[in-house]
Amino acid sequence: MTDDLVAVTQKNGIAYVSLNRPEKYNALNYKLFKEIDLCIKNLAKDKSLTAVVLFGAGGNFSSGLDVKSVMSSPLDAVNLLFKWLPGNANLAQRVSIGWRRLPVPVIAVMEGICYGGGMQIVLGADFRIASPDCKMSIMEAKWGLVPDMAGLAGLRELMPKDQALMLTMSADILSADQALRLNLITAIEQDPMAAATALATKLSQTSPDANAAIKASINKNWSASIRQLLRRESWYQVRLLLGKNRVIAAIRQAKNAEKSYKKRQSGW
Repeated sequence: MTDDLVAVTQKNGIAYVSLNRPEKYNALNYKLFKEIDLCIKNLAKDKSLTAVVLFGAGGNFSSGLDVKSVMSSPLDAVNLLFKWLPGNANLAQRVSIGWRRLPVPVIAVMEGICYGGGMQIVLGADFRIASPDCKMSIMEAKWGLVPDMAGLAGLRELMPKDQALMLTMSADILSADQALRLNLITAIEQDPMAAATALATKLSQTSPDANAAIKASINKNWSASIRQLLRRESWYQVRLLLGKNRVIAAIRQAKNAEKSYKKRQSGW
Protein backbone atom coordinates (compact mmCIF):
# COMPACT_ATOMS: atom_id res chain seq x y z
CA MET A 1 0.00 0.00 0.00
CA THR A 2 1.13 3.57 -0.55
CA ASP A 3 -0.02 4.83 2.85
CA ASP A 4 -1.66 3.77 6.08
CA LEU A 5 -5.16 4.85 5.08
CA VAL A 6 -5.90 1.24 4.15
CA ALA A 7 -4.28 -1.50 6.22
CA VAL A 8 -4.21 -5.10 4.99
CA THR A 9 -3.25 -8.18 6.97
CA GLN A 10 -3.62 -11.80 5.88
CA LYS A 11 -4.16 -14.94 7.90
CA ASN A 12 -4.99 -18.42 6.60
CA GLY A 13 -5.85 -17.06 3.16
CA ILE A 14 -8.22 -14.40 4.54
CA ALA A 15 -7.39 -10.74 3.90
CA TYR A 16 -8.48 -8.30 6.61
CA VAL A 17 -8.87 -4.86 5.02
CA SER A 18 -9.25 -1.87 7.31
CA LEU A 19 -10.25 1.67 6.40
CA ASN A 20 -7.71 3.35 8.62
CA ARG A 21 -8.71 6.96 9.24
CA PRO A 22 -10.38 6.58 12.65
CA GLU A 23 -9.82 10.18 13.77
CA LYS A 24 -12.15 11.23 10.91
CA TYR A 25 -14.57 8.31 11.39
CA ASN A 26 -12.98 6.83 8.25
CA ALA A 27 -14.41 9.61 6.10
CA LEU A 28 -13.54 9.19 2.43
CA ASN A 29 -11.00 11.70 1.14
CA TYR A 30 -9.36 11.41 -2.26
CA LYS A 31 -6.33 9.52 -0.92
CA LEU A 32 -8.54 6.94 0.78
CA PHE A 33 -10.45 6.39 -2.48
CA LYS A 34 -7.12 5.78 -4.23
CA GLU A 35 -5.94 3.44 -1.46
CA ILE A 36 -9.10 1.31 -1.60
CA ASP A 37 -8.92 1.08 -5.38
CA LEU A 38 -5.26 0.00 -5.25
CA CYS A 39 -6.04 -2.50 -2.50
CA ILE A 40 -8.74 -4.17 -4.62
CA LYS A 41 -6.39 -4.38 -7.60
CA ASN A 42 -3.67 -5.99 -5.46
CA LEU A 43 -6.08 -8.48 -3.90
CA ALA A 44 -7.32 -9.47 -7.37
CA LYS A 45 -3.78 -10.64 -8.20
CA ASP A 46 -3.40 -12.79 -5.07
CA LYS A 47 -4.03 -16.42 -6.02
CA SER A 48 -3.76 -17.57 -2.39
CA LEU A 49 -6.71 -15.45 -1.31
CA THR A 50 -9.89 -17.26 -0.21
CA ALA A 51 -11.95 -14.44 1.37
CA VAL A 52 -11.88 -10.76 2.36
CA VAL A 53 -13.12 -9.19 5.59
CA LEU A 54 -13.64 -5.43 5.18
CA PHE A 55 -14.02 -3.14 8.21
CA GLY A 56 -13.38 0.32 9.58
CA ALA A 57 -10.80 1.14 12.24
CA GLY A 58 -11.80 2.74 15.52
CA GLY A 59 -15.27 1.24 15.87
CA ASN A 60 -16.90 2.96 12.88
CA PHE A 61 -17.12 1.78 9.30
CA SER A 62 -17.26 5.19 7.60
CA SER A 63 -19.04 8.52 7.98
CA GLY A 64 -19.10 8.87 4.17
CA LEU A 65 -17.54 11.41 1.88
CA ASP A 66 -15.16 13.95 3.39
CA VAL A 67 -16.84 16.73 1.41
CA LYS A 68 -14.57 19.54 2.63
CA SER A 69 -11.42 17.62 1.75
CA VAL A 70 -12.56 16.45 -1.68
CA MET A 71 -14.05 19.80 -2.73
CA SER A 72 -10.97 21.72 -1.58
CA SER A 73 -9.17 20.38 -4.66
CA PRO A 74 -11.09 20.74 -7.95
CA LEU A 75 -8.60 18.38 -9.61
CA ASP A 76 -9.29 15.65 -7.05
CA ALA A 77 -13.03 16.01 -7.61
CA VAL A 78 -12.53 15.68 -11.37
CA ASN A 79 -10.26 12.63 -10.98
CA LEU A 80 -12.79 11.02 -8.66
CA LEU A 81 -15.61 11.25 -11.20
CA PHE A 82 -13.76 11.07 -14.52
CA LYS A 83 -14.24 8.08 -16.83
CA TRP A 84 -13.31 7.49 -20.47
CA LEU A 85 -16.61 5.80 -21.35
CA PRO A 86 -20.04 6.21 -19.68
CA GLY A 87 -20.30 2.47 -19.03
CA ASN A 88 -16.93 2.27 -17.29
CA ALA A 89 -16.51 2.68 -13.55
CA ASN A 90 -14.81 5.83 -12.29
CA LEU A 91 -12.71 5.91 -9.12
CA ALA A 92 -15.71 6.65 -6.87
CA GLN A 93 -17.58 3.66 -8.31
CA ARG A 94 -14.63 1.24 -8.28
CA VAL A 95 -14.37 1.32 -4.47
CA SER A 96 -17.83 -0.29 -4.34
CA ILE A 97 -18.21 -2.38 -7.46
CA GLY A 98 -14.60 -3.52 -7.22
CA TRP A 99 -15.51 -5.80 -4.29
CA ARG A 100 -18.21 -7.43 -6.42
CA ARG A 101 -15.60 -8.17 -9.08
CA LEU A 102 -13.15 -9.94 -6.77
CA PRO A 103 -13.36 -13.73 -7.30
CA VAL A 104 -13.65 -14.43 -3.54
CA PRO A 105 -16.35 -13.80 -0.92
CA VAL A 106 -16.19 -10.31 0.58
CA ILE A 107 -17.68 -9.78 4.04
CA ALA A 108 -18.23 -6.28 5.40
CA VAL A 109 -18.12 -5.74 9.18
CA MET A 110 -20.32 -2.78 10.07
CA GLU A 111 -19.88 -1.05 13.42
CA GLY A 112 -20.67 2.44 14.68
CA ILE A 113 -21.80 4.59 11.77
CA CYS A 114 -21.98 3.68 8.10
CA TYR A 115 -23.28 6.65 6.13
CA GLY A 116 -23.32 7.80 2.51
CA GLY A 117 -20.19 6.63 0.72
CA GLY A 118 -19.54 4.11 3.46
CA MET A 119 -22.91 2.51 2.76
CA GLN A 120 -22.13 2.49 -0.95
CA ILE A 121 -18.91 0.58 -0.26
CA VAL A 122 -20.54 -2.13 1.87
CA LEU A 123 -23.24 -2.61 -0.77
CA GLY A 124 -20.41 -3.89 -2.96
CA ALA A 125 -19.67 -6.67 -0.45
CA ASP A 126 -21.28 -10.09 -0.69
CA PHE A 127 -22.27 -10.17 2.98
CA ARG A 128 -22.84 -7.42 5.56
CA ILE A 129 -22.61 -8.27 9.25
CA ALA A 130 -23.53 -5.44 11.63
CA SER A 131 -23.17 -4.83 15.33
CA PRO A 132 -26.45 -4.23 17.22
CA ASP A 133 -25.64 -0.53 17.69
CA CYS A 134 -24.65 0.16 14.07
CA LYS A 135 -26.36 3.11 12.39
CA MET A 136 -26.57 3.31 8.62
CA SER A 137 -27.94 5.63 5.97
CA ILE A 138 -27.94 6.22 2.23
CA MET A 139 -27.40 9.88 2.98
CA GLU A 140 -26.53 11.59 -0.31
CA ALA A 141 -29.96 13.23 -0.69
CA LYS A 142 -29.24 15.38 2.38
CA TRP A 143 -26.47 17.01 0.37
CA GLY A 144 -28.70 17.41 -2.68
CA LEU A 145 -26.87 14.58 -4.45
CA VAL A 146 -27.70 11.24 -6.04
CA PRO A 147 -25.80 8.14 -4.85
CA ASP A 148 -23.21 7.66 -7.60
CA MET A 149 -20.77 5.08 -6.24
CA ALA A 150 -22.35 1.97 -7.86
CA GLY A 151 -24.04 0.86 -4.62
CA LEU A 152 -27.30 0.58 -6.55
CA ALA A 153 -25.90 -2.54 -8.23
CA GLY A 154 -26.20 -4.28 -4.87
CA LEU A 155 -29.17 -2.38 -3.48
CA ARG A 156 -31.49 -3.34 -6.34
CA GLU A 157 -30.79 -7.02 -5.59
CA LEU A 158 -31.65 -6.67 -1.91
CA MET A 159 -35.05 -5.00 -1.77
CA PRO A 160 -38.09 -3.87 -3.76
CA LYS A 161 -37.81 -0.64 -5.72
CA ASP A 162 -40.19 1.32 -3.50
CA GLN A 163 -38.11 0.53 -0.40
CA ALA A 164 -34.91 1.52 -2.19
CA LEU A 165 -36.55 4.79 -3.26
CA MET A 166 -37.72 5.45 0.29
CA LEU A 167 -34.28 4.91 1.80
CA THR A 168 -32.52 6.95 -0.86
CA MET A 169 -34.94 9.87 -1.01
CA SER A 170 -35.48 10.18 2.75
CA ALA A 171 -31.83 9.65 3.77
CA ASP A 172 -33.23 8.18 6.99
CA ILE A 173 -30.80 6.78 9.54
CA LEU A 174 -31.59 3.14 10.22
CA SER A 175 -30.88 0.96 13.22
CA ALA A 176 -29.40 -2.47 12.67
CA ASP A 177 -32.81 -4.06 13.40
CA GLN A 178 -34.51 -1.85 10.80
CA ALA A 179 -31.80 -2.60 8.24
CA LEU A 180 -32.14 -6.35 8.80
CA ARG A 181 -35.92 -6.19 8.29
CA LEU A 182 -35.31 -4.37 5.01
CA ASN A 183 -32.73 -6.97 3.94
CA LEU A 184 -30.07 -4.27 3.77
CA ILE A 185 -27.72 -6.35 5.92
CA THR A 186 -27.13 -10.08 6.20
CA ALA A 187 -27.01 -10.49 9.97
CA ILE A 188 -26.66 -8.76 13.34
CA GLU A 189 -23.98 -10.12 15.67
CA GLN A 190 -22.71 -9.01 19.07
CA ASP A 191 -19.18 -9.57 17.76
CA PRO A 192 -19.42 -8.94 14.01
CA MET A 193 -15.68 -9.38 13.42
CA ALA A 194 -15.71 -12.84 15.00
CA ALA A 195 -18.80 -13.76 12.99
CA ALA A 196 -17.19 -12.48 9.78
CA THR A 197 -14.02 -14.47 10.47
CA ALA A 198 -16.05 -17.61 11.14
CA LEU A 199 -17.98 -17.15 7.90
CA ALA A 200 -14.81 -16.45 5.90
CA THR A 201 -13.19 -19.56 7.37
CA LYS A 202 -16.25 -21.68 6.56
CA LEU A 203 -16.38 -20.46 2.97
CA SER A 204 -12.63 -21.04 2.61
CA GLN A 205 -13.19 -24.77 3.18
CA THR A 206 -14.97 -25.14 -0.17
CA SER A 207 -13.39 -24.99 -3.61
CA PRO A 208 -12.06 -21.49 -4.40
CA ASP A 209 -12.85 -22.08 -8.07
CA ALA A 210 -16.44 -22.95 -7.21
CA ASN A 211 -16.79 -19.87 -4.99
CA ALA A 212 -15.44 -17.67 -7.77
CA ALA A 213 -17.80 -19.21 -10.32
CA ILE A 214 -20.81 -19.04 -8.00
CA LYS A 215 -20.17 -15.37 -7.22
CA ALA A 216 -19.67 -14.45 -10.88
CA SER A 217 -22.68 -16.50 -12.00
CA ILE A 218 -25.09 -15.06 -9.43
CA ASN A 219 -23.90 -11.47 -9.89
CA LYS A 220 -24.12 -11.62 -13.67
CA ASN A 221 -27.32 -13.65 -13.87
CA TRP A 222 -29.38 -12.04 -11.11
CA SER A 223 -31.21 -9.79 -13.53
CA ALA A 224 -30.10 -11.35 -16.82
CA SER A 225 -32.34 -13.03 -19.39
CA ILE A 226 -32.98 -16.77 -19.12
CA ARG A 227 -30.85 -17.41 -22.21
CA GLN A 228 -27.91 -15.54 -20.70
CA LEU A 229 -28.39 -17.39 -17.41
CA LEU A 230 -28.38 -20.81 -19.12
CA ARG A 231 -25.32 -19.95 -21.18
CA ARG A 232 -23.30 -18.69 -18.22
CA GLU A 233 -24.28 -21.57 -15.92
CA SER A 234 -23.09 -24.11 -18.49
CA TRP A 235 -19.87 -22.21 -19.15
CA TYR A 236 -18.91 -21.97 -15.47
CA GLN A 237 -19.79 -25.61 -14.85
CA VAL A 238 -17.61 -26.87 -17.71
CA ARG A 239 -14.69 -24.81 -16.44
CA LEU A 240 -15.15 -26.24 -12.94
CA LEU A 241 -15.37 -29.82 -14.17
CA LEU A 242 -12.04 -29.39 -15.93
CA GLY A 243 -10.33 -27.75 -12.95
CA LYS A 244 -8.22 -29.49 -10.28
CA ASN A 245 -9.93 -27.76 -7.35
CA ARG A 246 -13.19 -29.55 -8.16
CA VAL A 247 -11.40 -32.88 -7.69
CA ILE A 248 -9.85 -31.71 -4.42
CA ALA A 249 -13.26 -30.61 -3.13
CA ALA A 250 -14.86 -33.91 -4.15
CA ILE A 251 -12.15 -35.96 -2.38
CA ARG A 252 -12.50 -33.85 0.77
CA GLN A 253 -16.28 -34.29 0.83
CA ALA A 254 -15.94 -38.03 0.26
CA LYS A 255 -13.56 -38.31 3.23
CA ASN A 256 -15.92 -36.27 5.41
CA ALA A 257 -18.83 -38.51 4.42
CA GLU A 258 -16.80 -41.63 5.24
CA LYS A 259 -15.89 -40.24 8.67
CA SER A 260 -19.54 -39.43 9.39
CA TYR A 261 -20.59 -42.95 8.34
CA LYS A 262 -18.01 -44.58 10.62
CA LYS A 263 -19.15 -42.45 13.56
CA ARG A 264 -22.76 -43.47 13.02
CA GLN A 265 -21.75 -47.13 12.77
CA SER A 266 -19.81 -46.93 16.03
CA GLY A 267 -22.88 -45.57 17.82
CA TRP A 268 -21.83 -41.92 18.18
